[in-house]
Amino acid sequence: MRKFLLLLVIVAVALGVILIQSPLDVPEPLATGEPVKLETSDGVQAYQLDNGMKVLVIENNRAPVVVSQVWYKVGGSYEYDGITGVSHVLEHLMFKGTPKHPAGEFSEIIAANGGKENAFTAKDYTAYFQRIANDRLELCLEMEADRMRNLSLDEDEFLKELEVVKEERRLRTDDVPTALTYERFNALAYANSPYRQPIIGWMEDLDSMTIEDARDWYRTWYAPNNATLVVAGDVNAAEVAALANKYFGPLKTSVIPEIKPRREAAQYGTQRVTVKLPAKVPYLIMGYKVPVLSTATDAAEVYALEVLSGLLDGGSSARLQKNLVRGSELATSVGASYDLYAMHDSSFMLLAIPSNEVTPDAIESALKAEITAIQQTPPTQQELDRVIAQVIASKVYEQDSNFYLAMQIGSLETTGLGWQTKQAYVENVQAVTPAQIQQVAQKYFVDESLTVAVLEPLPLDETVASNARSGDQHDD
Repeated sequence: MRKFLLLLVIVAVALGVILIQSPLDVPEPLATGEPVKLETSDGVQAYQLDNGMKVLVIENNRAPVVVSQVWYKVGGSYEYDGITGVSHVLEHLMFKGTPKHPAGEFSEIIAANGGKENAFTAKDYTAYFQRIANDRLELCLEMEADRMRNLSLDEDEFLKELEVVKEERRLRTDDVPTALTYERFNALAYANSPYRQPIIGWMEDLDSMTIEDARDWYRTWYAPNNATLVVAGDVNAAEVAALANKYFGPLKTSVIPEIKPRREAAQYGTQRVTVKLPAKVPYLIMGYKVPVLSTATDAAEVYALEVLSGLLDGGSSARLQKNLVRGSELATSVGASYDLYAMHDSSFMLLAIPSNEVTPDAIESALKAEITAIQQTPPTQQELDRVIAQVIASKVYEQDSNFYLAMQIGSLETTGLGWQTKQAYVENVQAVTPAQIQQVAQKYFVDESLTVAVLEPLPLDETVASNARSGDQHDD
């Protein structure tokens, strides 16, 4: 599941930037040949340009529209202490103009052509996208290629946008008790994994960030050999590849640093953190360290964890809803979260808001009881079949959306798993057995790998209550 994916609204402002000159501005064209067709499978046609850029195309002729996405292999997990948040800051700066298209013009041109555009930064990637009529695709590719290597990184614009990011952090994290609790959970749960860092960055790092931090990050990571173009919609794949070659093919490459594995250090007992903030209700997060597809020695375990997530939190008939919300009424909200496609070892998380007069300790005990029940008795085949059908159905429904289909193959390619991984999903999920569900619960849901974060509410005054209500309107 990918519950914590944040789609950020970018507003391009302040026209008239002061341009800087760098070796990356207006690069000398490279000699480019025809795009190399790599593979066609499961509706995806793959190409590669001479400079290493991947092009993935999904032809869908149901409506004359197209989704265009450019994915970069860089995000919050690539950062190091002192510059956390730089990927997200650079995402904002990508809308601040180039010598060819000054600040604000990118968004204005897309809107004038009836399109919508946005961007988002995640732990393992940063992506930019447009939804537009199919006869306007070339316009999108031309402008994306332009800002890939020719961005005007002006210091005054950087300082303005940095303040925007700081305010975003205040509104979406610092003033939202549940979001701040989640941030503290990650900081404690991971000892040396980059997942301990917030995507938006620590405020202390934002306070000390400089324009050179952003320039270095841009020069290093924003290059065709570190990017994938995904196009889905009413298009011809060969024509898309030719357009990509026309605009992205001449761009110079960058020397991409080798990423160390950064495997999470062993944990030797339950870790706990209490966050005391003015809030309306308590909040509980429990997380168990688990592998993901990119780190697992046995992929079958990962798919068993995926199905287990559906068993616990797969709609109103799932165990957590049935037993803790409607049954015992211990919780007003409860769920499970697991991302099998992450780059690094992750956490299988259980989240709950207790009912009135119910303590976080009581909810924790109830959640552990649900886990113990699975550890002691595997689910019936009938229950498992229902869960698998729901899990598969949710993935099948995603195929109806060009945007989310492009999202799926773009994220898989960018995290190093390869877009082909999506083809094996249904088959691997269907192969999960009740015994495998029980085995992964026994192996990974143990106190030695557990981290618990509790939001302990303090009284709300009127000012804090107003801020909390405002913060509730934003996604975490």
